[in-house]
Amino acid sequence: MQQEAAVTNTAVTLIENPIRLALVDDHRMLLGALTEWIRGAADDINMVAAVTTWPELLTHPEFPVDVVLLDLDLKDNIPVSLKISTLKTAGVKTVLMSTYSEPALVREALAAGALGYLVKTEEASTIVEAIHAANVGESYISAELDLALHAGSAGTSPRLSAQERRVMALYGAGEPVKAVAHQLGISEETAKSYLKRIREKYRLAGFDVGTKVALRKRAIHDGILLQSD
Repeated sequence: MQQEAAVTNTAVTLIENPIRLALVDDHRMLLGALTEWIRGAADDINMVAAVTTWPELLTHPEFPVDVVLLDLDLKDNIPVSLKISTLKTAGVKTVLMSTYSEPALVREALAAGALGYLVKTEEASTIVEAIHAANVGESYISAELDLALHAGSAGTSPRLSAQERRVMALYGAGEPVKAVAHQLGISEETAKSYLKRIREKYRLAGFDVGTKVALRKRAIHDGILLQSD
């Protein structure tokens, strides 16, 4: 009962203290579409600013926000590294969006301090996951981009975020999805989404962890879960 109460309190806290999000994209139609997608996909994200230029973001009355979803190429000749540095100084987390998925661009963005990198064709649920991850200081890139970053390293285990490792460890240890969600203070749907991403990352790396037994074996092999006697 105490655990259930803690989970309920966590959920209430998330809604009472929503993530304050700003969106910057010079394509007005995409700006409007993303605003509607995100508002419809998450109750704990509050879109407080949606602007088309970098100066508009910095001068917006709601700035600084918690997380900025920033178009990589605003065609303003301001280096993205400078933008990310400016946001970090203001205590703002950055998730970059781009039409490109070249490994060099992704590496440059992450090296500059971005916590997420998304291709604009991602589903709304993926964008929401990236925003949630950035808000708690975790990095987030899609399974496809992760594979691109590690091209030529097939047969090696994929890179998992800290939360993905927690989910894999608990689920691999025998916990049902509902229990995993309760222990981590997330919804059951979010836990399922993490498992889906974990399996996709391993699939792209050349490993089949489609069953719970296979996932457990992989978790033990990769040091995520200790072998029990």
